[in-house]
Amino acid sequence: MKKVLFFFIFLSFIFAQDETVTEGWKSSGVAGINLSQIALSNWSQGGQNSLAFNITGNFNFTYISNPWKLDNTLKIAIGKTKLGSENFKTTDNEIFQETVLSRDFGWCVNPYVGNSIRTVIANGYSYENNQSTKIAAFFDPGYVTQSFGFTYDKLKGFKTRLGIAFQETFTNKFRNYSDDPETTPEIERFKFETGMESVTEGQVTLDDNLLFDTQLRLFTRFDQIDVWDVRWDNTLTAKVNNYINVNFNVLVIYEKSQSPKTQLKEALQLGITYTLF
Repeated sequence: MKKVLFFFIFLSFIFAQDETVTEGWKSSGVAGINLSQIALSNWSQGGQNSLAFNITGNFNFTYISNPWKLDNTLKIAIGKTKLGSENFKTTDNEIFQETVLSRDFGWCVNPYVGNSIRTVIANGYSYENNQSTKIAAFFDPGYVTQSFGFTYDKLKGFKTRLGIAFQETFTNKFRNYSDDPETTPEIERFKFETGMESVTEGQVTLDDNLLFDTQLRLFTRFDQIDVWDVRWDNTLTAKVNNYINVNFNVLVIYEKSQSPKTQLKEALQLGITYTLF
């Protein structure tokens, strides 16, 4: 007897207000659930049962009260997979929140203050050499960054900002992310750094049904000006019809305190869309 069951479900909800609103709240968001399963019974071609799921969310809430503008962004991603009799393994695990307040003085650039928070949602593990090793937990490490400077958003679909930044790293058990190796034998659970931050965002319509979103964040410390933290988030969305779209996301991260090598995450998702209002 042979039995193969495979299903792939991805559900997206998109809600947005009219972008022509000049004052008041504007909101937009995308939430998705991706689930896949393969079950085998007496299968002569080999293989193992598998189960995987991924939950994502990307939300933006903007309040405009001329000359003030308040931007709030929230990104969530968590995913797990199970192969055969093994335990579930984490494949996606992040929460990122950012708030930026700016004032329009009629200049070419506008002053701003901002704050961002990022950490993992659930426990994070390394699965090298067939071993499960816990390497992160909620707010362990956790990164909080405050910045102030000037922002430019005069071009449609493009905005960038540059400013002085203060970054705090919080840890509990995993102090390798916050430890200063020069203070041996003390192992710090908190690290404070000052430097510069640059954030550039772009949204380009490549075709009637093809949209590209990108965000590049750079951070450098004054005492290590030649070392940069890089976070480059790219999403290509293709609209198949009024109900189906395809999202391709590539996230590139380089942080020397986390890993001496560049980190890369890639995700391809097929989705059903529904406009709430």
